Formats: sequence, structure tokens, C-alpha cells
Amino acid sequence: MSRTFFLGVDGGGTKTQYVLIDRDGNLAAAHEGPASYHLEIGIDGLRRVLADGLMALFGKAAIDGNAVSHAFFGLPAYGEDSAAQLLLDALPEPLLGHRRYQCGNDMVCAWAGSLGGEDGINVVAGTGSIGYGERRGKAARAGGWGELFGDEGSAYWIAVQGLNLFTRMSDGRLPKGPLHAVFREALGLAVDLDLCAQVMNAHDRGNIAAMSQLVARAAQDGDRAALRIFDDAARELAAIADAVRRTLQFAPNEPVPVSYSGGVFNAGELILGPFQRHLETQSQSFQLQAPMFVPSAGAAIHAARLAGQPLSVHAMQRLRETSGAIAAGLRR
Repeated sequence: MSRTFFLGVDGGGTKTQYVLIDRDGNLAAAHEGPASYHLEIGIDGLRRVLADGLMALFGKAAIDGNAVSHAFFGLPAYGEDSAAQLLLDALPEPLLGHRRYQCGNDMVCAWAGSLGGEDGINVVAGTGSIGYGERRGKAARAGGWGELFGDEGSAYWIAVQGLNLFTRMSDGRLPKGPLHAVFREALGLAVDLDLCAQVMNAHDRGNIAAMSQLVARAAQDGDRAALRIFDDAARELAAIADAVRRTLQFAPNEPVPVSYSGGVFNAGELILGPFQRHLETQSQSFQLQAPMFVPSAGAAIHAARLAGQPLSVHAMQRLRETSGAIAAGLRR
């Protein structure tokens, strides 16, 4: 009997991850490539990223696209540009050699990974932020409007709040806290106004978002204003989760599983503590839980569901046992 493979692709603004599993939950191969944000790299750039990534993945597994029973491609900004929709949907076909796949927003990968494809809500706070959930066959999203006028609670948003805080401290509009020194040291600023050239001349979503780590460092050093930024971020993320809960029409006393993914949550208790608190303020029905799988594994889990062959309980347990192997494969 031939081996059945499910392919998951989790795209993003900084990297793209590929995971190939079999129906028993065994990892066949994993790979990590560059960003797949078509609004920055263009459709042709996205085609090259996916082609290179799949070639590397299939090379590791010693297969070709025909061996893939079904695939799910989670792409950033998918569904947010009607003019690009047909182009995005068509990209994987020549790379796989068939139409046994579906494209969707990368938020679906995060939800399927965090909750194992079960009903509930996932909140993503990476470079951007978005919430997605499913309940009884109905799906809903909130947030994800982009960094110019949305993505509240994301790494980009936190970084911008931190940059604004630095300017206020520099001007004397606020007392100088640890954040001022953290930014000066990390960015090598000879004078504070050099920040303008560093940010404006090298403006990039990923580079700006990475500065959220400086805000986290300042908060850990006891900067009260930086701590408020993380509290505000958690409030925004909880509001996203609650908007999804209401759209999905969870009953008042119905438990609402909610999980999370994205680099902002690497800050640990700095974000998780206030996130839990603000969720409870929104609804006592929220049940916060740690993510079960990484989003790329979630994409593969979702691919199996789309094929009408959801992974068995045994296969899901096997996949959890191989989480370390998935992480190692993505790092290579």
C-alpha cells in the first residue's frame, strides 16, 4: 500500500515553513524558506519562494508533488485582495502537478496547529496580528488589517509604540526610563535623532517588528511605560478574540477554547499574564491553552481534513511526539 502524504505550508512576512507528514502522523520532511508576503515580493517572487521551498522539501523526502495526497497553503494577506485571488489560487498547481490543494490565509495554519483543528479561537501576534476561529462548521476572523492602520498588539505595533515612547523620553515629554537606554545601546545611537535615519531609511516590516524585542527587554528591566505597552497589546489581542467569539455565536456559558501563536508570545508571562486577565474581562467562558503544534504542522493537519482523511487520535499523538523533529527540520 503506497504511503499517503499531507503537505502543510505556513507562509509569513519573515519566513515560510513547509511540513510533510504521512497519515500516521510521522514526519517525512520539514523545511524553512524566506518570506512569502506577496504584497512585498510580488506574485512572481512568491512563485519563486514556493518553487524553491517545495523543491527542497521534496528533495529531503525523495518524492515529487504527485505523492502528495492533499496540501494546504496558508499565505499572508490571502483573501484581502480580490484582484490577486485567482493568481494566488493558481500558483501551486504547476509546482505540485495537480489540483489536490487549497490556498487560504495563514491564520488558518495557526488555528489548526494551536487547537489541533478543533473548534475554538486562535490569536496570532507575530509581525502582524489576527484572530481566527471555527465553531460547528462556521468560520470567522477579526483584525489583520495591516500595519498602517491595524495589526494592534502585533510585534510591529509594539515596536511603533516603543519608538514613540523613545521620542517622548528623548524630548523630555516623559521621564527617561530603561527603554531609552535599551534603544540607544541596541541601535548604536550616537545622538537620539539618529533614530530617524535608522528607521526611515531602512523601513521594513520585519526589521521594525524585531524592535518589539527591545520594548520587551525594557519592560523586563522594569520600565513602567514599556510594561503598559504590553498590557495594551494584550487588551487589543483579547478584544480580537472576543470579536471572533461573538461572531461565531458561542452561547453565554459555552466554553471557548482559545490559544495563541506568533513571536510576541515568546515574551512569556509579560504578554500571557495580561492576555489571560483581559480575556477574563471580556468573557468568563474563555479557556486559554498553550498551542498543541506549530502552525506549519497545523497546515498539514488541515490538509488531511480537507482531503476527508482527518488524522486519527493515534496519528495526532504520533505527530506530537515528533514535534522536536519538526522544529529541528525547520532549523536546517
